[in-house]
Amino acid sequence: MESTDLGIPTPPLEPQAEPLVVMGGGLVGSLLTLYLARRGHPVQVFERLPDPRRQGLLGGRSINLALSDRGWRGLAGVGVVEDIRQVGIPMYRRVMHDGQGQLTFQPYGQENQAIYSINRGSLNCTLLDLVEQEPRVQITFGQKLTQLDLPGRRLHLQDVASRREYEVAYERLFGADGAFSAVRSALQRTDRTDYSQQYLEYGYKELTIAAGEGGSWQLEKNALHIWPRGNFLMIALPNLDGSFNATLFFPYEGDKSFAALQTPAEVAEFFQATFPDAVPLMPQLTDEFFDHPTGSLVTIRCFPWAYHDTVLLLGDAAHAILPFYGQGMNAGFEDCTVLNQLLEQYGEANWDKVMDEFEHQRKPNTDAMADLALYNFVEMRDRVADPRFLLQKRLESKIATQYPGQWVPLYSRVTFSPDTSYADAWAAGQRQEAIMARLMPLVETEADYDKPEAQELVRQAMAATS
Repeated sequence: MESTDLGIPTPPLEPQAEPLVVMGGGLVGSLLTLYLARRGHPVQVFERLPDPRRQGLLGGRSINLALSDRGWRGLAGVGVVEDIRQVGIPMYRRVMHDGQGQLTFQPYGQENQAIYSINRGSLNCTLLDLVEQEPRVQITFGQKLTQLDLPGRRLHLQDVASRREYEVAYERLFGADGAFSAVRSALQRTDRTDYSQQYLEYGYKELTIAAGEGGSWQLEKNALHIWPRGNFLMIALPNLDGSFNATLFFPYEGDKSFAALQTPAEVAEFFQATFPDAVPLMPQLTDEFFDHPTGSLVTIRCFPWAYHDTVLLLGDAAHAILPFYGQGMNAGFEDCTVLNQLLEQYGEANWDKVMDEFEHQRKPNTDAMADLALYNFVEMRDRVADPRFLLQKRLESKIATQYPGQWVPLYSRVTFSPDTSYADAWAAGQRQEAIMARLMPLVETEADYDKPEAQELVRQAMAATS
């Protein structure tokens, strides 16, 4: 077995009866296709939507994403890090905007650690360009899966433009077709399949903070900006052209909600009162508010993810989560990394073992990440503007310095520690949060951390967890 210059073993290229099929040409489907093709497999990709490089993104999915270490590892596995780095902006800290426009800051990690703002459309188009360079790959857009014959290993597809229906046989099928996966829908009808979906009572609206003169950034460029307002929040991530993609996460109903804002005047009045420092930077605010769709926020859990050794779910099709930890894409990319590692370990002759190990290894971690995403939503909405919360974060940094390697902040475990599983990160974070709940009543200022009773509490707690 030869090895490519990317370090990925390339199996012999004997022809297979049928190629592997990837349903979904989005972010996870594209990366998965690169992994499979570079292992020597012919791959057919079917995507329901038109080619975004020609049609643009549909359905209001221009929201920016936060690419962190787990995602970078997935991209590194197929050697495309530098291609993707060209369309990203590093963000080194959160910048919180209060109701008067005053700013407070919270670094994401240690010095020079950053998450990257990546436009979903730019990333998807870059990955698709890389996919189309693979001679073993055929990708067809505008193809809807209407029926899946699991025992017969046949896809029933419809060409969306012509309405022509046809069948395709597959050797193995990978469902990477998103939160409302047609592949998963077929698996749900098999025996002993669990499935749940839980919608947040919040929706989201994408808005724009305009670029300044000459394409300059009117807010700090290398930061994620947050306007926390207790029951709701707005965030903004930078774009390469000097603009920011802003996203309002807002209740559907209530006194302050999408339902309560019905006219341009009401929108303008609400934003001026709530986000006064942002409004002058949003010249298209009212037009965008009514022109852009309101997106829903859903958590999806299901099991199993595999059907025998022939079908496997990955990404949002298996584990859609809320976007508040910036880990949805990263978790999907990590799926690709783990699947490739298992193929390295067991080989393509043992797909049953690979798929079984994959779903049992990933399921507890993606469940933990779903819990973490909801936890971080509450933190971003309610706590990041709270002086006591900011004091707690500064004290956690002191503990991390005093006990290096033993105390790692939860965010760093999730975002900058790809060797730590999501489940282990969440468990460690809960233990540390319990310690902070005991420490915070002893301190009023950062200097109080040096008091003997505070130091003793931390010493005993760290001894108990070592």
